[in-house]
Order: sequence, then C-alpha cells, then structure tokens
Amino acid sequence: MSIDYANEIISWKYKAPYDVYGYSESDCEKTVTYLMNDANSFFAVISEGNLIGFRSFGKDGRVLGGSYDDFYLDTGGGLRPDLTGKGIGEEVIRMGLEFGSTQFQTEHFRVTIAAFNERAIIVCKRLGFIEDHKFQRESDGKEFVVLTHKNLKKKSSDRLDSD
Repeated sequence: MSIDYANEIISWKYKAPYDVYGYSESDCEKTVTYLMNDANSFFAVISEGNLIGFRSFGKDGRVLGGSYDDFYLDTGGGLRPDLTGKGIGEEVIRMGLEFGSTQFQTEHFRVTIAAFNERAIIVCKRLGFIEDHKFQRESDGKEFVVLTHKNLKKKSSDRLDSD
C-alpha cells in the first residue's frame, strides 16, 4: 500500500446504503497511516496500472460482537465505487484470497459482512464461503454475517495484481 493509493482510497464515496464503507474525512491523516502500516496488512489491487480496490488481512476484518478464533485469517476489502455492481467483485475477491493464501500461508479465510450487503454475501458464497453465524455489532446493534472458507483451491490468473 502506497501513500498515493491510501489517499485515493480514503476519498472514495459510496452511495447509500454502502456509504457505511467510506472513511471519515475528519481523520484522513490517521487513516492513511493506518492503511499503510504493514502490521495492518492492507494491499492495493491494481488492474492495468489503475487502483481498483484493496484487500486486507488480519484482525482489522473483525467487528466487535462477533465470535472469532485464530484458525481463520480474517479478510476484507473494498472496490472503487465506480466499479461496484459491474460484476468484477468476485474476481477481485478470488485474486485477494489467492494472494492471501500465498502471503500468509493459509487456506482458511473468514469474512464479516454487514447483513444488508447481499451482493457481497452472494459473491462470497459463490466463492465457497459458508455462513458461520450472525451477530449484532456492540456499538449500534447493526447485524453482521460471518462466513468461513476452508481449503482454498488456488487458481492462476494474471488479470489483476496486488501491490
């Protein structure tokens, strides 16, 4: 993750109800630092030289109120707002899982998705994730779905690169 990519990501604005995925403008410097910190494992997703999304790995993908263990590697991410709903999310997530499998030597992943985000839940289920449990976030009572994936089968593709 570069400073330029991090700055671009924090400027992304999503249409409701997906606007909950945007970053606050009041903490830009802090958020850029967070995204660039290697300990937080954020990676830019690049296609044809352009930033199209990001993937994250680790505890950042957890939401307060969920039940988590260390068997699975938590993963999350985002797609550039103008690319959402265009059918490329599945490939971006697949490539992210393949990258994460190699980078972190695991084939066991977990995602936590806001329950209203049916598009992301459907995509993850098509990729082999299964629903583990639902819970309400401690801070506001919003519902989340936790899905897990075991034994990721690697596929090669050079359409997208992670940086």
